[in-house]
Amino acid sequence: MLTPEGKPVFVVEYPRNEGQGQTARREIAEQDHHQLMRQAAFRRAADAVAAAFAAFAEVRAVTLFGSVAQPLKHELPRFQPFRRLGVEILHECGDVDLAIAIDHLDNLAALNRARSRAVTNLHEDGGPGVAHHQVDVFIFSTGWNDYLGRLCTYGQCPKGKIECLVPGCGRVLFLRQHEGFVLRHDALAADRCMPLYERGRGILCRASDAEDANVRQS
Repeated sequence: MLTPEGKPVFVVEYPRNEGQGQTARREIAEQDHHQLMRQAAFRRAADAVAAAFAAFAEVRAVTLFGSVAQPLKHELPRFQPFRRLGVEILHECGDVDLAIAIDHLDNLAALNRARSRAVTNLHEDGGPGVAHHQVDVFIFSTGWNDYLGRLCTYGQCPKGKIECLVPGCGRVLFLRQHEGFVLRHDALAADRCMPLYERGRGILCRASDAEDANVRQS
């Protein structure tokens, strides 16, 4: 069974006997495995985009943050029947959150194209299917406290979409603004992120290198 978004749904009922209890536990384990594999796919996409961004002289650093960068925790999901039954499963990663520190904003269109090519090439090489709009790029200037906006996912700027009407959106081409958005002050704290690239040092680590231990836990 699939949700309207095409995601698998495993039916869980309160067990009436030991056999049903084993089935329920198996279905929960399958959901947990699905969330771990989704996180692993996003980590490989983060590595691919970070490598693409490293080719740009103006990019000083690339850091992965958010749930893709951290061990997944159990929680009540947003979908049924797990939520209705109070059954916790591993957190569902919604997208990839990448932060980049950059010298100037003159080349955002090229960065946008590089992001798209990176995930397309990853899929063509047999990697996971991650769309370019699932890689959210947060742009910073002189430091990680100087948030400027996000890299637009559209192929032209302005695109004429309702999102383009947010004040300040597109004032710098391909620099998107989100009305009312405030980045958490601790979003890039050392224990919440994974530095992937730094200019002068190269690739610092691969997010996908951390996936095997997590997958084995499933």
